[in-house]
This record gives sequence, C-alpha cells and structure tokens, in this order.
Amino acid sequence: MNQAIRDKLSLLPKQPGCYLMEDHCGTVIYVGKAKILKRRVRSYFIGKHNPKTEKLVSQIADFTFIVTASDVDALILENNLIKNYHPKYNILLKDDKSYPYIKITDERHPRLIITRQVSKDKGRYFGPFPNVSAANETKALLDRLYPLRRCPLSAQRPCLYYQIGRCIGCCAREVSEEEYRQVTRKIVHFFNGGFRAVARKLKEEMREASDRLDFEKAQELHDLISCIEATMDKQSINNLDFVDRDVFGYALQEGWLCVQVFHIRCGKLMQRAASFFPVYAEPETSIRAYLGQFYLGNHQIKPKEILMPELDDEKTIQEFLGIRLIHPKRGTKKNLVQMACQNARVALQNKLSLSGLESTGNRD
Repeated sequence: MNQAIRDKLSLLPKQPGCYLMEDHCGTVIYVGKAKILKRRVRSYFIGKHNPKTEKLVSQIADFTFIVTASDVDALILENNLIKNYHPKYNILLKDDKSYPYIKITDERHPRLIITRQVSKDKGRYFGPFPNVSAANETKALLDRLYPLRRCPLSAQRPCLYYQIGRCIGCCAREVSEEEYRQVTRKIVHFFNGGFRAVARKLKEEMREASDRLDFEKAQELHDLISCIEATMDKQSINNLDFVDRDVFGYALQEGWLCVQVFHIRCGKLMQRAASFFPVYAEPETSIRAYLGQFYLGNHQIKPKEILMPELDDEKTIQEFLGIRLIHPKRGTKKNLVQMACQNARVALQNKLSLSGLESTGNRD
C-alpha cells in the first residue's frame, strides 16, 4: 500500500456511499458500495483475501468515493456506476439487468406489473427497488387491495384471479375508464405516502391476531409490514422523468472553495466531478465564474436544468448560461443538492487534511 492511499484511508467518513478503485492509468477497475465507507474500503488493504481480491488490490493506485444519504441510495448508485464504467473486476450488475420497478401500464385496461425496463411511455413507474423480494410482496399486496387487470384481453370467461378478488374483472364485465382511474389513483397514493396508513392497519390486524393466539397469522402480517417498509425506503439517486440535470453543491473552508457537480443523464446519476480553488472574492462571485467556465470555457454539453443552492443575481446567471436554474425546497431534488453539498464538504476537508499531512510529514 502506497503512502497516498494510507493517508486517504485515514480520512474516510463513517457514512454510506460508493467507492471507485482506479489503476495507474486512472481507469475505474472496481465499484462497490458500503454502509460505512471507512470500514469497507480499509478492509481491502488489511488481512488476507481470495485470489481475485488480491489481484484487484495489487492494481489499485487510487480510489475515490461518493457519500450518499442512505444505504439504499448507495445500492442504486453502485448499479448506475457499474453500468457507466464497466469495471473489469465487477461481475454482478455488469450486464443490462437493473433493479425492478412497479409499473401501472398505459392501456385501456391497465395492469400492475414488475419490470426492469423503464421506457419513455405514459405508464406510471415506481422505484427502483433494490430489495426485489420485498417489491414482489408489495406488488402482491397491491393486487389484493387495489386489483387491476390480471387476465389476458382475449379471456372469454371470468378468470381465477377475478373469482378470488385479485382482478378487476374485465373478463367478466365491462369496466369503465373512471373505475380504472379510481383504482390507479389509490395505487399512486400508496406510493406517495398512503402506504403508512396501510401499514398501520396491518399492524392493528397483527395485534388482534396475536391477542387471539393466532401467531402464524401475526407472523405473516409482520413479514408483510416488513416488506412494505423495505420497499418504500426512499431513494434520491434516480428520477423517472428522464431529464438531464447537473446538480451543484459547494463548501468553503480556510479560504478554499470546493464545487461538486453530479451529472444526471436520462434520470440517473452517472458521473461526478469536484474542483478546488482558493477564494479571493465573495464565494458566490467565484461560483458564478466557475459556472461560466464550466459550461462555456470547457464546452460542456449543457443539461436541461441545473439544481443548486440559492445564489444572488440568479437571473443574470440563467440568461448567461441559457439553462434553467432550480433551487429545490423539498423532495428528491433537494436531497440531491444536499448530497452534492455534503460531498463537497467531505472532499474539501480531506484535501486540506491531506495537504497538512504532506506539509508536516505526519504519517500514520
């Protein structure tokens, strides 16, 4: 292990995120995720490993990392990064498979399905869900609570699902578009927060079953509640509107500024970049100058939107760049800006700490 890696290991945060291992040419050769970055990344450089890991470690010349808000975000980001970099030491998630989504199809007789392919159609997508089994169980619950079509349109008689209450019944009767809209609204409401009321009701049923000493039923309900909670664990990494965005965050410390940018393409966070420079004027003046250079001087491909913290004189920046500037107040977009700022703070603290180690010769 070289000294530069040893110093960087000492500064890793105890937070969830993804790490990217690079060889001497700067090529990403492995991408991984961790609940605690410090513990996971350090583990590669201590103790014994299998031959594959030993070979990987022997080729690591440097590493970078991205801090995420949760372990779920880290899972989804890992998937995106593997598909973007195609690192040779990754086996899982290297093909075209992805985490599943639950979809309401755009049909006259809509269905609720599990899919791994997201298309620019008029269907409603919810996800992705890293916990595949929990997603399947949640979808089964929705089939029971808010049934849509389960049978083929060619069905000539009531299907079995209709007979047990799991199909809306277009195989047995005429179902109006309004009835479909009412059901799909309930499903959308479930994913937009209504699942909490469903979980509360299931918990009441679980307690009642336990009071009746029906422990098998209580355990079944407990498992179902756990599936809902696992499925609905929120993520901020992917969006389903397919809009290309750049997300900026920044941090200021000891006269230095770090600007972090996440590149979101087709709704997925795919790449990031960090820049460091001394600040001789107001930080916002430096950030405005940086944005101009980033998109004009470096001839970057402009996204449709920029997400970033609020700055003064935004109208002038927007007119100059010709890109819509958004300062999100809530939701996934706000979480992305907060994540960019968090990564800027960590990156700047590490850079200053590493500079201190180099100047003082203080080594672990």
